[in-house]
Amino acid sequence: MTFRLVTELTILMLAIFLGFEVISKVPTLLHTPLMSGTNAIHGIVIVGAIIVMGSHHPGWFMRIVAFVAVVLATANVVGGFVVTDRMLEMFKRRAPRERA
Repeated sequence: MTFRLVTELTILMLAIFLGFEVISKVPTLLHTPLMSGTNAIHGIVIVGAIIVMGSHHPGWFMRIVAFVAVVLATANVVGGFVVTDRMLEMFKRRAPRERA
């Protein structure tokens, strides 16, 4: 039991480190396309966490973790769409000024 917990925590820490290293090296020009991709991935995370919350588990720990996953993934998806929308607004043409 403890070996499994140590293994899962090790995988989690390695994933956090790898994710930080990969994201920190992304050029600014690729930020918006990557944001769209992570929105899709977090949509899948939301669906998976909802399935975990709805399934039967012997303890409350998995339900709490799934609830936190739903909240964080939803915040990330909404924030990603807001940022992407703001960045796309910068590329729209502005209405010409009226001359007096």
